[in-house]
Amino acid sequence: MLKSSFSACVIVSEENKDAVIVETEKQGKYIVCIDPLDGSSNIDCLVSIGTIFAIYKKVSPNEPSGKDALQPGRNLVAAGYALYGSATMLVLATAAGGVNCFMLDPAIGEFILVERDVKIKKKGNIYSLNEGYAKYFDPAITEYLKKKKFPEDGSSPYGGRYVGSMVADVHRTLVYGGIFLYPANSKSPKGKLRLLYECNPMAFVIEKAGGLATTGHQAVLDIVPEDIHQRVPVVLGSPDDVKEYLEIVKKHSAK
Repeated sequence: MLKSSFSACVIVSEENKDAVIVETEKQGKYIVCIDPLDGSSNIDCLVSIGTIFAIYKKVSPNEPSGKDALQPGRNLVAAGYALYGSATMLVLATAAGGVNCFMLDPAIGEFILVERDVKIKKKGNIYSLNEGYAKYFDPAITEYLKKKKFPEDGSSPYGGRYVGSMVADVHRTLVYGGIFLYPANSKSPKGKLRLLYECNPMAFVIEKAGGLATTGHQAVLDIVPEDIHQRVPVVLGSPDDVKEYLEIVKKHSAK
């Protein structure tokens, strides 16, 4: 469908090793990076899955190639995701606007605008990450989790929620606030999630909603990609929660 839309000239997908170059007569001016089925390992147990996408404008005068997709997330024209769960929702963020949510109405086969200019809470009370990898966590992650579970100020601990489908976990973070973490660790020192079609689009949505998205050392959207399937660490969510995490990272980096 994308190749026949006359809008895209390069398509980068998790499912393809190399970038797909659209036939010359059908080329448009956009580069589309897509994870067609995020959370596919959860299909058999009926957990929510989705599609994540990022759209860039071609900026080079050369013939389209995979190199055209190697742009920082700050250059995104639009990004978002479709979530296939109890209902089908499309969340769309644009460079010129904010974050809007559209729900599929199966009766008419159309997406209906249900939430306009969505904003994430300044601070939440939910953290989301795979604690099964605790053995490999950096000390900063371990300390941050301890603070969330055993608050020193006597406040209520954060709840832990983790689906294992990025699109579902990030959508919950957008709606309820809190923090989503898929950090680097000793087993995956460069991170696990892909920059172009997972981290950048989700970081774009969260930042447009007033949140923050970081690797722990720089904003995700500031990274200049070196490879179309590059992996990076990512921590995103409510601004106060992410800032608290960054303060702990900074403290450990200074040691």
